[in-house]
Amino acid sequence: MQIANGQLLTGTIDKKSIGAFKGNILQRTIRQHGQRRGAQFIDDFTKLSIRSIMFDGFSFGIDDEDLSKIEYKQIDEGLDEAMLDVERRIQIYEEGQLEPMPGRTLEETLEMQIMQVLGKARDKTGEIAGRHLGLSNSAVVMAVSGGARGSMLNLTQMAGCIGQQAVRGERITRGYEDRTLPHFKRGDRGAPAHGFVRNSYKSGLTPTEFFFHAIGGREGLVDTAVRTSQSGYLQRRMINALQDLKVAYDLTVRTTGGRIIQFQYGEDSTDPSKACFGDPVDVRGVLENVLKEEV
Repeated sequence: MQIANGQLLTGTIDKKSIGAFKGNILQRTIRQHGQRRGAQFIDDFTKLSIRSIMFDGFSFGIDDEDLSKIEYKQIDEGLDEAMLDVERRIQIYEEGQLEPMPGRTLEETLEMQIMQVLGKARDKTGEIAGRHLGLSNSAVVMAVSGGARGSMLNLTQMAGCIGQQAVRGERITRGYEDRTLPHFKRGDRGAPAHGFVRNSYKSGLTPTEFFFHAIGGREGLVDTAVRTSQSGYLQRRMINALQDLKVAYDLTVRTTGGRIIQFQYGEDSTDPSKACFGDPVDVRGVLENVLKEEV
């Protein structure tokens, strides 16, 4: 991206340019013109964005995932090839000709190979859908910009194929004895019998695919609930542990009782609030300037 005299010469303004954490334009503005000008830039950019949406609306609908018969045929052919590849690997395993990966059993090797084949198949359907939809598609614009909602994976699952459902990083294996559901044959290692969802959200799921998808989705819900409580408690413990620490005028980190914890703040005297993209900032120089201003 190149900007000269306020004109965008090349590139696009996306999350990397104006995001909350990696906004190059905003960082550059603040470093060269100060925080007040940076705040004004955010206000101006927000007003400009709202005004542009008033003139040229941005909508997103179910027809944004429509593909032609050619793309659907390519997707079906790609998934058929993946199914045949999985069956071929299962046959090699059952004939005892599969070579185990280092540190893995034969069964673990087979499962990893199947997951890899099905993952590539899903990604291929996404590439086919992405090529057809093009960069002007509303869903693609949101995914590529980075600052909006969604990703190309979401678009892949809406238009192409949802893909393999996993629990703890592995294919779904729990259920009935030697099978996941009662209408599969015992010992069936095929993709449909262990949680592979061939359909997309747009085409609609079969009852079996819906059930497997619910199993995979539940892990995400439980993980989110558990992770929230764990990170919240960790933050609380860190706050309680660090609440008495401060940087003294001699640049050491001390407790309220005066006990030295660090001779240099962070062991390198770098103030993270003043650092820009990892560039170190001399705390001593910053403090000296603050003291001069106070005097």
